[in-house]
Amino acid sequence: MADKGQQFDLGSLSSQQLSQVKKQLDTEVETLSNSYQNLRIAQQKFRECVVSIKQGVAESVQTKPLLVPLTSSLYVPGKLADSEHVLVDVGTGFYAEKTTDDALKFYSAKIEELGKNIKDLENIVNGKANNLRVVEEVLRQKVMAGQQGGQAAVGAS
Repeated sequence: MADKGQQFDLGSLSSQQLSQVKKQLDTEVETLSNSYQNLRIAQQKFRECVVSIKQGVAESVQTKPLLVPLTSSLYVPGKLADSEHVLVDVGTGFYAEKTTDDALKFYSAKIEELGKNIKDLENIVNGKANNLRVVEEVLRQKVMAGQQGGQAAVGAS
């Protein structure tokens, strides 16, 4: 299938060419679906950050015990020194100190931005999946026509 609105007759392609187009579309749909899942996971992580700020920092945390991660499986008890400011991972390993309100705004904007990207990607995946179904149907028809033509040749002999 051609991009940018270009169209051509799939019926004019051979079964082998249709199989190649199908394989390419399968790969594209799989890659885009993986990207879609990764965006959903990232969006969920940002939502968890919002919950952590609201429940873990913004509320009076001085009375609640905290566990501070030293490694992925080792935690030590700790106390929150400042409930008004947090360090926010702004990407590529950089952190910025923000107020809790600014951190909530930052994460909410990220969630919204990812939501738009997810919606756009979902439309692309659906379009590619529809193209894939069309190619599969044309390929199936060609294979069926080839089998019927082969049976007719055997019956004529």
